[in-house]
Amino acid sequence: MNEQKKDFKVQEEAPKSIEGVKDGNASSWKRLLGKKWVFPATYMAAAAIILTLMWVYQGAGTFNTNKTAVSDSTKTGTVTESVSGPDAVATSVKQETMQWPFANRAELEEILPFFDNKASSEVRQAAMVEYGDTFTPHIGMDFAKADNQTFDVLAVASGKVTAVQKDPLVGNLVEITHSSGLVSVYQSLADVKVVKDAEVKKGDVLAKAGRNELEKDQGVHLHFELRQGQGGPALNPEQYISEQ
Repeated sequence: MNEQKKDFKVQEEAPKSIEGVKDGNASSWKRLLGKKWVFPATYMAAAAIILTLMWVYQGAGTFNTNKTAVSDSTKTGTVTESVSGPDAVATSVKQETMQWPFANRAELEEILPFFDNKASSEVRQAAMVEYGDTFTPHIGMDFAKADNQTFDVLAVASGKVTAVQKDPLVGNLVEITHSSGLVSVYQSLADVKVVKDAEVKKGDVLAKAGRNELEKDQGVHLHFELRQGQGGPALNPEQYISEQ
């Protein structure tokens, strides 16, 4: 009977030894986690793992993107190559040159020049327009025939007609905006043949030379201007138009 009691006590005490082991292990972990260096070390290790995974993921994504882009460009024939050296081919398109706004300059006389503030005093004085009691600089060039007859007024370059007006002072007016950004202006016109927003080519007939109120003493003539953009400063046409 006493032996049975002993065996029973042993069986009862056996589980207690397992709990003791568990408690011992838990106490060891608590003591370990209680160290000041444990949490920072764990945090840094986790951060390093996360950063490594992100770097691997991004590297794979970049590789796939580049690979796809190269593949697509090869299929569509859009691969661009930079070629230099003597065998390189120029791809820039030559700008269209301007002509004078008439067929033959030798048939016409320049009756009023462009006012150039860098010219001599005699030239500047000759380039003044008198209207009433006022003298103003002439910002264009006037051309006329010696016999006071009309002539065709031509587009100096290809472009879009951006204005067709009848002004009480300068008469009928046509304005063309060119791809270069320059704007050509034709005044003192008659029999205008173009309309606003029309596309014209270099040498197309725009109108006939006529008369206007501002320069009525000039008779039948063409007043021609060249400007840097719409409403921009006036330019000397002789610096932009090649001789015919």
